[in-house]
Amino acid sequence: MTTDATTGTTTDAAAGTTTGAPAAQPLVPLHCLLRAEAGPPRLAALPTGTPVWVLTRHADVRQALAHPDLGRAALYAPDAPPTVLTPNILDDPSSILNSDGPAHQAIRRTVQRAFTPRAIERWRPWVDGVVRELVGDLVAAGPPVDAVEALTKPLPVRVISRLMELEGLDTDRLGYWSDHALSTTAYSAEEIGAAIREFGEFGYRLVQRRRKDPGDDLVSSLVRAADQTGGMTEEQITSLTIGLVIAGHETTMTSFGNALVYLLDEQHAGAWRRIGEDLSAATAATEQILRTIPLGDRTTAPGQLRRATADLEIGGVTIPAGAIIAADSTAANADPEVYPPGPLDLFAPLGTPSLTFGAGPHHCLGAWLARMELELGLHHLARALPELRLATPADRLEWRTGLLTRSPLRLEVAW
Repeated sequence: MTTDATTGTTTDAAAGTTTGAPAAQPLVPLHCLLRAEAGPPRLAALPTGTPVWVLTRHADVRQALAHPDLGRAALYAPDAPPTVLTPNILDDPSSILNSDGPAHQAIRRTVQRAFTPRAIERWRPWVDGVVRELVGDLVAAGPPVDAVEALTKPLPVRVISRLMELEGLDTDRLGYWSDHALSTTAYSAEEIGAAIREFGEFGYRLVQRRRKDPGDDLVSSLVRAADQTGGMTEEQITSLTIGLVIAGHETTMTSFGNALVYLLDEQHAGAWRRIGEDLSAATAATEQILRTIPLGDRTTAPGQLRRATADLEIGGVTIPAGAIIAADSTAANADPEVYPPGPLDLFAPLGTPSLTFGAGPHHCLGAWLARMELELGLHHLARALPELRLATPADRLEWRTGLLTRSPLRLEVAW
């Protein structure tokens, strides 16, 4: 059973049923709407009616995400059952996300070197500089300030724009493309399709410009590597480029905004000051926040979808070939067999890595960059404004809804 902290209703994540009886206030932050309890694999149904095996235990989710017989490409095979009501950018069969095996590794190798922890550490000084500048502007503006417009949105946009040399990019247009590309129920299929086509045209023109006039940016490196190996089509290069633009800002913006909602609660005032005083505390808190505060609320799918290409066993249950599974990393990240239940210790080291960024062949390439932006953003903001607080109560915040990610639409803060 899970609880919707906004409506107070209780939902059976496996059966997909809802009752109107008020539920006790959950211990998770207000914006973490749905969280299934970790348990054995159980059969449920997607909104399309397609049966799905939901995996919620840490060991089961990790096994599934790394298993060679559970893939993304099979979700788009001719005989695959429907898994989404309205496709978005993640349902592009040609993308790196939806390829498996040697084809996936060939694409991944093209960009992997740029996203190693060592490579990303070289970017730390100028990411730190961007954070300091944005925090300084926020402080100078004086309270109250919308932290979304002043910090959580522009930070990742500036970082990805610098990496890909997209200075001058229309950030409003980028937000429009991202919202449509990651839409679940916010927009119609026609609106989503039109926005993705427009975004794809932008990506194609960008790739062509970098091929004619390459630089030291990430897109030029991607094009150069793809041309040298010859293992990627123009469609795949374009898809990967626009995917990096979205992933490079959407997840960080969401994580940062949600983290502030949680940390600026009065009960966390001491933790907030500690994050500003000690960068290592900000690093530890970042890992715990990424583990415990999900990016989305699992309203359209109970986890990351995969399809079995052969019979296999997970958690003592036989998953037949052709079946769909949903790996619920949100539930797995709270598995009491792995992580201590009870009040969250923001500064406790993770004994076991979380599954927030996935596992196995599809582990998120930009995980280290997202971590860096979040820890530096939290540290410098808390150091500059140790008495920062929410100007609008958490239960009155407006949220971005109908998308795969969920974060504050506005977040007014004061000090």
